[in-house]
Amino acid sequence: MIKSLIIKYRATLIGIIIGAVGGYLYWRWIGCESGTCPITSSPIRSSLYGSLMGALMVNSFKKEKK
Repeated sequence: MIKSLIIKYRATLIGIIIGAVGGYLYWRWIGCESGTCPITSSPIRSSLYGSLMGALMVNSFKKEKK
């Protein structure tokens, strides 16, 4: 059951992983120096936001089955 879900949503999972890594790297190298930025002031928030954006980006290119 879980294997079939992973296979079905593999593109979305890859987008989530790439987005989370990208969000963390953005926080690490660019980030927010003052600490007042709502997304980039925390590595967890930045990674979560990146994973959301990665999933949305991958799913925007998916073709719908008819």
